[in-house]
Amino acid sequence: MKMAEHELPKTMKAAVMHRTRSIVIEEVPLPEIGPHEVLVKVMAVGICGSDLHYYSHGRIGPYVMEGPFILGHECAGDVAAVGSAVSRFAAGDRVAVEPGVTCGRCEACKAGRYNLCPGVEFLATPPYDGAFVQYIKIREDFLFPIPDSLSYEEAALVEPFSVGIHAAARTGLQPGSTIAIMGMGPVGLMAVAAAKAYGAAQIIVTDLEPLRLDAAKRLGATHAVNIREQDPLQAVKEITGGRGVDVAWETAGNPKALQSALGSLRRGGKLAIVGLPAQDEIPLNVPFIADNEVDIYGIFRYANTYPKGIRFLSSGIVDAKSLITDRFALEQTQEAMERALNHKSECLKVIVYPNGLLQGE
Repeated sequence: MKMAEHELPKTMKAAVMHRTRSIVIEEVPLPEIGPHEVLVKVMAVGICGSDLHYYSHGRIGPYVMEGPFILGHECAGDVAAVGSAVSRFAAGDRVAVEPGVTCGRCEACKAGRYNLCPGVEFLATPPYDGAFVQYIKIREDFLFPIPDSLSYEEAALVEPFSVGIHAAARTGLQPGSTIAIMGMGPVGLMAVAAAKAYGAAQIIVTDLEPLRLDAAKRLGATHAVNIREQDPLQAVKEITGGRGVDVAWETAGNPKALQSALGSLRRGGKLAIVGLPAQDEIPLNVPFIADNEVDIYGIFRYANTYPKGIRFLSSGIVDAKSLITDRFALEQTQEAMERALNHKSECLKVIVYPNGLLQGE
């Protein structure tokens, strides 16, 4: 193992969840890395909707927390040590972490759709612990260098941004397209940035929180519809002259939003289902789907997106840092989770700093 110049500690701090809505800071052993693995000193971690779901309910679908568990998967940091066979990184490199390590051998991986790998080890998805720790280990091929111009927080946002890039690729979003994005949570907001990156001419967004709609406009939305005040379908029809949008993405996991997203499409339009609803089955207008030859795409995480995401966020075209509204030290992880869970009208992206708050970030 090749190490950083300073000696690494034997233990580290971790924010460990023992039961729902209860996180304790503990000392745990430093991870031991294998030949192809890298030890990363975690500098920033974003709180995601899935983190909040595990925090509140202890499970998401078939993934159930069965013992002490560590949350957090949107992260970036510095290389602290590398395994003996690692060739792409050295101690001190700044990196973004793609949090799902796949087998590389199955049918899905060989087809380039490694997000569908049945053997994926995804941070903060039981039984795999996440990044609310001072150090994590990750296989070399799931790390990506970041330029000095990109902050650790922005590099952590490459993860939710990747979902939007994947949705854009799946739905064939083209320059000049019109798109409706339903739900302006953190994933929805980064989806706006992705739509802008792909050259959409009209980006119509819906939500019920003014803070989130304003943030969407800063990121590139051309029209923001508050669903408390206006029917989203009627708004889309008015904006598009009755035609409907080329593409619609539902990012909130809300049944009504999904139905609105479908109804907002033009004939031959494309729908991406990004958000996961609480229930398994939602009524959809099947005659509308058939009569209009609507294409429907399921979106599960992402694949082959990180280099694009890093390049785009590094370009400065989108002010992703403006999404960061709250910052907490690792010792305040429970407070950070409660803030993100209970104050959605006041905060957008909550960041946790496992190795201390950063100056000037």
